[in-house]
Amino acid sequence: MRIPALLTATISASLASISLSEMLPFEDLPANPELPDPLIMADGSRVGDAATWKNQRRPEIVRLFEHYMFGAAPAAPDNLSFKVEREEKDYFGGKATLKEVVIRFGPEGAPPIHLLLVTPNTGKPAPVFLGLNFNGNHTVIADPDVHLTSTWVRKEKGNIASDAHRGKSASRWPFEQAIARGYAVATFYQGDIDPDKKDDWGDGIHPHYFKEGQTRPGAHEWGCIAAWAWGLSRAADYLAQDTNIDKNRICVMGHSRNGKTALLAGAMDERFALTVSNQSGCGGAAISRRRSGETVAVINRNFPHWFCDEFTKFGDNEDKLPLDQHLLVSLMAPRPVLVCSATEDKWADPEGEFAACVGASPVYELLGKGKIGSTDYPQENQLIDSAVGYHVRPGKHNVGAADWKVFMDFADKQLGKP
Repeated sequence: MRIPALLTATISASLASISLSEMLPFEDLPANPELPDPLIMADGSRVGDAATWKNQRRPEIVRLFEHYMFGAAPAAPDNLSFKVEREEKDYFGGKATLKEVVIRFGPEGAPPIHLLLVTPNTGKPAPVFLGLNFNGNHTVIADPDVHLTSTWVRKEKGNIASDAHRGKSASRWPFEQAIARGYAVATFYQGDIDPDKKDDWGDGIHPHYFKEGQTRPGAHEWGCIAAWAWGLSRAADYLAQDTNIDKNRICVMGHSRNGKTALLAGAMDERFALTVSNQSGCGGAAISRRRSGETVAVINRNFPHWFCDEFTKFGDNEDKLPLDQHLLVSLMAPRPVLVCSATEDKWADPEGEFAACVGASPVYELLGKGKIGSTDYPQENQLIDSAVGYHVRPGKHNVGAADWKVFMDFADKQLGKP
């Protein structure tokens, strides 16, 4: 099935009015240890109403992240096609339907997305949580028939997927728990868009969008995280036209590096009604200027492929950033966003993640969604369920059934129970 380009448009198309020439080079950026005010424009004027936020300040912030941090992704492709390759309508004892959908798009030969979707058999469209997985759809559910990826995989022998790892990550994807709550769950392997490795940009989606003679993304063009976020929007293109899905309640979620990706996807594509970031840390929800846990210098040294080349200049120079991660959180407003942390995950800087929520709160207040529920760091397992929400649990860097309960409790409050 093919859909027209107009149905796949994201907000990136609205940013053409802000040009590269308006962005200062790194050398000319002033150092500022204070967090940038989300409601102060680059020219110093204050945002006082929703229209100014939407039409001027919001696009300005998006352009900052594109230019200095994540890189700009291409426009949505106009030649998407969807093929349901497998459908099981009596999954989980008749409680659910499982689909495996191949999404094709972009230039000839671009790698497809293999989307795994499980929906409750309620007879009505369901809200859905969409997220990337780390090692292939075969790892998230113990099903011998789920597609086995042929793409490079980090944690498998020879980086080749095998039946030995089927269901190995099932604890992170509690499908039956979600189905019982009335939610659908959709996921695909991040390597379908781009394998998570330092390489010469010769695989994944990037080379299919290079200009003639180009061999790597430009200094302000998409790295892996921007590419993965762009891929989540392609999955949303499919979900928005699946009659089993409530297209007005598509939620994007992610853990760790995929939490960074979920935040960027929620910022760039306003079709995502709710965004959930779980322990996303540096480059996600954690304030870079705190230099706590993983820092900009460390993340760029270990994962230079995640961001655009311009971002590497800010290692040990965080005060020169004309942005910080509270601005990324603010881009979800007025749509709800939930940031989740864990007390023992100091590498992701839980306090810094909470600070980003507090820093984004004035935008939610301006847009009529009220302030964050508390500006005091909460106790463990105390969900702040205001439109910009936060939760910290005991434990380490992981995601599981207890976290998903929090995600769905928040979605129930903000979007209404299924």
